[in-house]
Amino acid sequence: MAISPTAEGFRATFRRPSLTLAEIMWRWTAGATAAALLLFGLFEYLDTLPVTNGELLFLRTRQPYLVGEAIAHILRGSLSRAVMALLLAAVLLAVLWIVAASVGRMATVRGLLDYFRRDAARKATADGVSSHGRDVASNVSTKALGALLRLNFLRAAVALAAAFGLVGATILAGFASPDADPSPWLAFFLFLPLAALIFLAWWSLNWLLSLAGMFAVRDGEDAMGAISAAASFCHEHGGAVFAVTAWTVLAHLVAFVGATTVASMPLGFVAVVPWRLVLLGIMMVTLAYFAFADWLYMARLAGYVGIAEMPQAVVAPAPLAVPPFQGGPPVHSAPVQTTIETTIDRDEPILSDLPNLAVET
Repeated sequence: MAISPTAEGFRATFRRPSLTLAEIMWRWTAGATAAALLLFGLFEYLDTLPVTNGELLFLRTRQPYLVGEAIAHILRGSLSRAVMALLLAAVLLAVLWIVAASVGRMATVRGLLDYFRRDAARKATADGVSSHGRDVASNVSTKALGALLRLNFLRAAVALAAAFGLVGATILAGFASPDADPSPWLAFFLFLPLAALIFLAWWSLNWLLSLAGMFAVRDGEDAMGAISAAASFCHEHGGAVFAVTAWTVLAHLVAFVGATTVASMPLGFVAVVPWRLVLLGIMMVTLAYFAFADWLYMARLAGYVGIAEMPQAVVAPAPLAVPPFQGGPPVHSAPVQTTIETTIDRDEPILSDLPNLAVET
């Protein structure tokens, strides 16, 4: 009987909700730290900006041109400090994310391996088959954490390269719209395919590196060995991997559309409801969407682990059953030939090869 890896992944997340909670904890910890650092950094930067009485007067006029000139004059000479502070914060946040992602991925993959191996052992015991499951703790090498750190560093480097690629695509598209003969629509249509290619390359590499982390924990591979194992895994189980990815991506897309629709509904009550309640409603919907997205990611990871742990004969469709041969008495051709010959009258004129013989007779 064939088993669906997608269904097994969702079943694992339902049976082990603590794994999803662990995924949410490390992701939200890194996200909350980044949001708090950027928010407080922005407030601290604004407090250091000198504002003169003339600039304050321009700001109170609420005229777009005067307000813009006042803001430009306030930021003049201090924008470089903000850029340097932002770069330093980005580096520190990247280091935090690399460490948190490595520790969190090790914990979740170990939990999934333990779940699938215990489930396989239980099914084997129920069927009366001895199972020699591998010990998760002993099978995982001490190099797993180091390999995960390297893989997540590569993921951060790929994201940085994609950001630089988008900047380069913007510059290239700008050549199609010079100041002498501006063509913004042409530049926009040239930027779209370049941005799509950059996004596709980033998504593919990030997905492969993320999948390689599973083999770093499961088999104790180093970074390059885990990447090679992930590529071989996709080659050997391409159909199952594509099915798990496609179903989870489709569910994620449906969740995104639904969350966007629900989040836009409180905006219609801005005129009758205090803006704080509207903002609170949008934040609650956003957090619910993020939690559901993390749950879908854990279901996809569980599907991948299930493909790697389940035997090929279970993942692949079962072969068609061939009915056993029923023995019987041997069939001889000689009696059949005799029977056919005895039922034919060779003296019949119609069987003669001489023309008009039947008419003359």
